[in-house]
Amino acid sequence: MILVAGKMHPPLTLHRHPMCAEIIEQFQKCHLDHPIGKFFGQCTDLKVKLDRCFREEKAVKRKANFEQSKKLKERLQAIRKEAAAKGSEEKNLLSGC
Repeated sequence: MILVAGKMHPPLTLHRHPMCAEIIEQFQKCHLDHPIGKFFGQCTDLKVKLDRCFREEKAVKRKANFEQSKKLKERLQAIRKEAAAKGSEEKNLLSGC
């Protein structure tokens, strides 16, 4: 696995990342406890854990969004079929007059 150095993380707000709250707190504490050491890799292990957690969280959200969009597409297709059926019925009634 290749790690890209220098990538910034998203804002570390606990309410936006409930799955990673514990690691976020540890990472923020590490930065407070080591104000100079954080520039020399003191908190790097926690940063790697945090990045992994964010990736997992994103995958979970992506899967949930995909499932939701799948259900919505199915509903829309059913509505379109219903509308098409009504439209053809109306044409038949009008042409019969």
